[in-house]
Order: sequence, then C-alpha cells, then structure tokens
Amino acid sequence: MIMIIRAACLLLLVVSQTSASKGDRSRVFRDCVSECIQKQHYNANDLPFSLWLTRWTPQDLCQYDCMQHITTREAAVGKRALQYFGKWPFTRVLGMQEPASVAFSLWNLVAHVYGLRRVRNEIPQENPMKPYYIIWAWASINTWVWSFIFHCRDKPFTEKMDYFSAAATILFGLYLTVIRNFHLYHPSRTTMRRTWSTLCFVALAGHITYLSIRPRFDYTYNIISNSVVGLTHNIIWTLYSLPSSLSVFKRYPHRPRSYRPAHATNAALLVIFTTAATLLEVFDFAPIAGTIDAHSLWHLSTALIAPFWYQFLLDDSRDRGWTLEKAE
Repeated sequence: MIMIIRAACLLLLVVSQTSASKGDRSRVFRDCVSECIQKQHYNANDLPFSLWLTRWTPQDLCQYDCMQHITTREAAVGKRALQYFGKWPFTRVLGMQEPASVAFSLWNLVAHVYGLRRVRNEIPQENPMKPYYIIWAWASINTWVWSFIFHCRDKPFTEKMDYFSAAATILFGLYLTVIRNFHLYHPSRTTMRRTWSTLCFVALAGHITYLSIRPRFDYTYNIISNSVVGLTHNIIWTLYSLPSSLSVFKRYPHRPRSYRPAHATNAALLVIFTTAATLLEVFDFAPIAGTIDAHSLWHLSTALIAPFWYQFLLDDSRDRGWTLEKAE
C-alpha cells in the first residue's frame, strides 16, 4: 500500500515537470560542459572506483561539475537554484546522485523485508489473503531495490525499471484490495477473480508496452494512470473504514455488513497520512545542503508509514470475522 502514497497527488506535478530543465538549457551551462569535454578533464580509465561502479562517464562528470559550479556561483549572489535534466543539483556522495533518497529507499526496503517476515509468521495460514500479501510485499521489495538503484544513478534503464516496478506495485495494491474487500478469494467467485486478474495483467502489460515503445517517456500519462489506480485504492479502504450505519459492503465473510472492527478506523487514518505525505512531492523545493529535498523526505515518510500498513493488514487478517461463528 505504501507505493499508493505517491499516486494520490502526483497529478499536480504534471505542469511543473514540463518546465523543469531551465538549467541544462542555459547557454552558460552548455558552454561550460563543452569546454570541459574539449579539455578532456576526465579519463574514463582513471576514474575512482565509486564513480566507475556507478557508471559515471567523462561527459556526466563534466555536466556535474558545471552544474555545481553554476549553482554555487549563483547562490553567492542570491539567485535561486535551477533544475538540470529535470532534477535539482544534488551533491554527489560516493558516486550516488541523490544520497538522501538512496538512504531512505534502503530504509523502505528494510521496512518491507521486515513486513514480509511478519506476514509470513503472523497471518494465519488459513487466511485466503495471505498469499496475496506475500506477493505484494515481494513486489514492494522489488520496487525499493530499483528506487535505490535509480537514485544512485539516473539512467534511462534504471528510470524505467523504477517507474515500471512502482506501477506494478501500485496496481497490485489495488488488485488485492478489490479481492479482499469484495471477497473474490471465495471459490464461488472464481470467475470474477480470474476476470479481475486478467484485466489487471492486461492493464499492466499495456502500460509498460506503451511507455516502452514511445520515442520519449510519457511522464504525464504515467503520472495520471498511477494516480487513478492509487486514488481508487484509497477510496476502497476509506469505504472499508466507514461507520457501521454507512457500510457499503461486508468487511468479513462470516459477519453481517454492520460488523465493524475497532481497527477499521486505522484504514482511514493511513489513507489520510499517506496522502498528506504525498504533498511533499507537490511542494517541491531545492535540496538543503545539496542533499535533502522534498522527494527524499517523501521516501522518509513512506519508510515511517510502511510498518503501520503491515500492522493494519495483520490486525485485519486476525479478526474473528474470518472465522465461521454465529454473528453476535
């Protein structure tokens, strides 16, 4: 569920992304890079191990040096930092382009590894949702691995793997949410479950194919599609949390529609907190000390919220509403 966070408000970023590269379009920057390359300030065979490992080229290094030089010079006279190639001018650490986002992506990875362990050990084996939660945890782990790699080095391949992995996790979050709340796991609804599974698979395959075959990556479409999926996910969990008098579906297979456990409120709180965290993506700002920016703080917030999503899933899976008893 944590990857859903980003989708809720990212639609507001579409306009800002279209004009996010004033720095690399400036003549001062281009002239600086051209001069650096002509003077051969860097030799690909003599790079430090950290730069070789993270695949920096002489041109990349020239662009980085010019970006840092111009940013420092303009800051000295009170000018606002510009973005270059759609990113803020971060201070490189051991070859990593965005060290704070790298660190917080790793924190998210650890949170989901621990969450996967809890799902395996604490959810009853007979609960029909356990396999889905395990797959979702693995999908989230894969997403944060690629987020870690992407923020180390922003390359076309790492960017696509980061975006595609995130899209898969967001869509799978909606997929299991529909199965959970509309009880498609039940044998009597096998046809509906298969239809829903096919629809989600085709949607993901079409999403990846479309973004892969276009000459240029369609950021606007990617943001809108993830936002729609994420908002739908959030709406369903909000409906789950409604008071008993407003319940629109049965929360558990062996309880009436009016049955509402105490932890249902947590679903609404998590939707609120995760959506609020996404505002960090909307109110973007230049990195503090060349390291901490709004995006890295968003990664920090997801790492902090992730354990609470897992706790909610555990509480939900252990509720007595799953057992065959006479309703009170």
